[in-house]
Amino acid sequence: MARNLEKMASIDASLRLLAPAKVSEDDKLIEYDALLCDRFLDILQDLHGEDLRETVQDCYELSAEYERKQDPKKLEELGNVLTNLDPGDSIVLAKSFSHMLNLANLAEEVQIAYRRRIKLKKGDFADENSATTESDIEETLKRLVGELKKSPQEVFDALKNQTVDLVFTAHPTQSVRRSLLQKFGRIRNCLTQLYAKDITPDDKQELDEALQREIQAAFRTDEIRRTPPTPQDEMRAGMSYFHETIWKGVPKFLRRVDTALKNIGIDERVPYNAPLIQFSSWMGGDRDGNPRVTPEVTRDVCLLARMMAANLYFSQIEDLMFELSMWRCNDELRAHADELHRTSKKDAKHFIEFWKQVPPNEPYRVILGDVRDKLYNTRERARHLLANGVSDIPEESTFTNVEEFLEPLELCYTSLCSCGDRPIADGSLLDFLRQVSTFGLSLVRLDIRQESDRHTDVLDAITKHVGIGSYKEWSEERRQEWLLSELSGKRPLFGPDLPKTEEIKDVLDTFHVIAELPSDNFGAYIISMATAPSDVLAVELLQRECHVKTPLRVVPLFEKLADLEAAPAAVARLFSIDWYKNRINGKQEVMIGYSDSGKDAGRFSAAWQLYKAQEELIKVAKEYGVKLTMFHGRGGTVGRGGGPTHLAILSQPPDTVHGSLRVTVQGEVIEQSFGEEHLCFRTLQRFTAATLEHGMRPPIAPKPEWRALMDEMAVIATEEYRSIVFQEPRFVEYFRLATPELEYGRMNIGSRPSKRKPSGGIESLRAIPWIFAWTQTRFHLPVWLGFGAAFKHVIEKDVKNFHMLRTMYNQWPFFRVTMDLVEMVFAKGDPGIAALYDKLLVSEELWSFGERLRSNYEKTKQLLLKIAGHKELLEENPYLRQRLCLRDSYTTTLNVCQAYTLKRIRDPNYHVQARPHLSKEYMESKPAAAELVNLNPRSEFPPGLEDTLILTMKGIAAGMQNTG
Repeated sequence: MARNLEKMASIDASLRLLAPAKVSEDDKLIEYDALLCDRFLDILQDLHGEDLRETVQDCYELSAEYERKQDPKKLEELGNVLTNLDPGDSIVLAKSFSHMLNLANLAEEVQIAYRRRIKLKKGDFADENSATTESDIEETLKRLVGELKKSPQEVFDALKNQTVDLVFTAHPTQSVRRSLLQKFGRIRNCLTQLYAKDITPDDKQELDEALQREIQAAFRTDEIRRTPPTPQDEMRAGMSYFHETIWKGVPKFLRRVDTALKNIGIDERVPYNAPLIQFSSWMGGDRDGNPRVTPEVTRDVCLLARMMAANLYFSQIEDLMFELSMWRCNDELRAHADELHRTSKKDAKHFIEFWKQVPPNEPYRVILGDVRDKLYNTRERARHLLANGVSDIPEESTFTNVEEFLEPLELCYTSLCSCGDRPIADGSLLDFLRQVSTFGLSLVRLDIRQESDRHTDVLDAITKHVGIGSYKEWSEERRQEWLLSELSGKRPLFGPDLPKTEEIKDVLDTFHVIAELPSDNFGAYIISMATAPSDVLAVELLQRECHVKTPLRVVPLFEKLADLEAAPAAVARLFSIDWYKNRINGKQEVMIGYSDSGKDAGRFSAAWQLYKAQEELIKVAKEYGVKLTMFHGRGGTVGRGGGPTHLAILSQPPDTVHGSLRVTVQGEVIEQSFGEEHLCFRTLQRFTAATLEHGMRPPIAPKPEWRALMDEMAVIATEEYRSIVFQEPRFVEYFRLATPELEYGRMNIGSRPSKRKPSGGIESLRAIPWIFAWTQTRFHLPVWLGFGAAFKHVIEKDVKNFHMLRTMYNQWPFFRVTMDLVEMVFAKGDPGIAALYDKLLVSEELWSFGERLRSNYEKTKQLLLKIAGHKELLEENPYLRQRLCLRDSYTTTLNVCQAYTLKRIRDPNYHVQARPHLSKEYMESKPAAAELVNLNPRSEFPPGLEDTLILTMKGIAAGMQNTG
């Protein structure tokens, strides 16, 4: 027993020893993490016995020693411990480490929030993770007025007219289940309260109990999704963030903006109909390569969102009725209230409050009572349509557009203001008005995304049916000519007798759904793989043929390198068509994709090409007098264009944001941005502040000699990247062996297949699994490959270039951000781990190839540090370094476990001697660790291996804080 106590003390001691040092006085991260870790290990011991707890501690210590000395022998020792476990135990172990990483992430979130509060109290904004990533709205406004000598009024005008549209996409990367996210939220709250100043001993005891309960509940929940989510599930998961944080978060944030404006001397509030923040969604609208998103799914998702929105308003309206008990009002409101009072029904017992008819001397309540009835009907009608396709509630007793919803609320607002009650009007009523302007009746606007070939197929079927030839075989000129003559004409193109395949019917039915539902449900119609003006005109024609009353704006998406290069010319051709120019009314949106361009040519060239494409597109739009909105399809990981928001926005080329920004928020990034009130506030603030700053203080444009150098480097980087990824004959084989790519599909993360075409090599693999696989082995190949060769080439050519690169790093935000993000990825990487995967999983004749890649990794890292002028990785960002360091020991154990599990799955001759079962249980008759093996009865692998593998994938994803 004494040995065990000593052992238990040792993990605390080793945690303290191994943990990175404190970074500042208010640094509580290590303390938070140690507390959560201790609580968890106690729970583990209670549930599964001392032996298992000891094994977990041994593994942790071995990983920590490996992290300290980088000695590969430690990895082998660790491998031996892990492979000797029996199947049930190895599941418990993988689950434990995965769980501890999730807890470490929670400790981080609480620490960030804590430091933010301390700073606000002191009023000093010395920096969080270096001034560049934190944008506080108040700071930004003061800076614009103070340093840049803008007048407060200019700042106010710019702010009122800007829009940030955040587009939620269900990328198959949110690998944590919602059941767990909620428990994590409660753990975070307990931890925050435990460290509150004025906490009594009893409170402390109760909170500690609650903390243990939640940690145990999360640990006892199956982390693995046993069935793939449907698009409706993805949408519900995405919409749950509206309930949890965004709904209340938006008015709260806008209040903070009001306060910040007051502090620079503007005595007005942001008008409630100023579109500062908008939300859109792709969940249930994005069909690109996802056969599960059918027209019916799109209809469901829209009705579901309408029902949710009506329900959220409905849940607040009675509070508002309680609040507005005033009797003074203006004549207009009085007349309206009297009219309603005369015509209204007597009693309404299906509500909780205000059953009886409201007396006329409370006019605001009379008016809001009518709003309440309509909201109730709006919600119920959506519910009926969703369930049965029909509803007996007449449409006129519901709200059908936002204007009629806003009207009575605006009436109350003006009336209160004119009677001297403005402070009351600016309370909950203003918040409510702001919610209505932000979320409308549809909660979010759904974008539809479809591949351009699918539209071509439909038009081909039509032209053949009408007997004028094959649209597919026509030249671009001929296509445009025909499309324009049809668009200018009036006659319908085809009748119900058009012969349809499944695919064609699907495309047309989608347009019919758009025509059937209220137009405020929809945002843009996005065409992926768009290359020519006819792609856009085709969608315009199909919208008209399917009787879409208010056609959606059509947005071409350019992703591959070649498409990005050709984009400006294609857009110019489109603007030169008179019919189209009249149709768009001076506004056009273009989407640029970050993931596929990165997979196609590597990060370096893709980043530079995206930069240049945006500059060119803006130039074209200016020539034609069109206001262009750029829609950025960034992923969550750096390999797919992710990275800190603030930096990403401020490093865009000058003139490209211009007060309107659309960005996708994908997969697990939604959780990191909106998972909790504080995070939600911070996200809204970052986007708003950075967009404002980019418009009012544009970043510098690169000098001609910088451009020339970038162009030269991009050519080399692309060559190097493609020579390895596409031309190296055995690369695909190496990739499949050295990473868990083949096993990725088992994670059931998302509703869409991981390949565009079932056969096919790297080209057809989706960008997400491609990045996911390399992130799992901590090698991050797609992010850095190509950088090294490019730097080496230009520096060897002329040493002056080295100084130029240093200057670019120090003066040009775009270059600096590109470099810093790669540096961050190197800090998360570990070639020693990648070497272990090679040794275990790759055939011997390919080992030299792996070694070549790893030496390339080291050289690239050294060059990068030299150019940045850093001695070691992340030296300017001690907080991030500390956080990564803390996560490493957990992640390493999972990596080793994953590598050996893959070995056992793939190599039938690899035998291990399992030692006797460790895990002790409450119910001695049947050990629960053995029960865990039965959760997945249909696995084709030996018992327990598949689950262990999936748990390691989830754990590593949590450790890297990104999946793909």
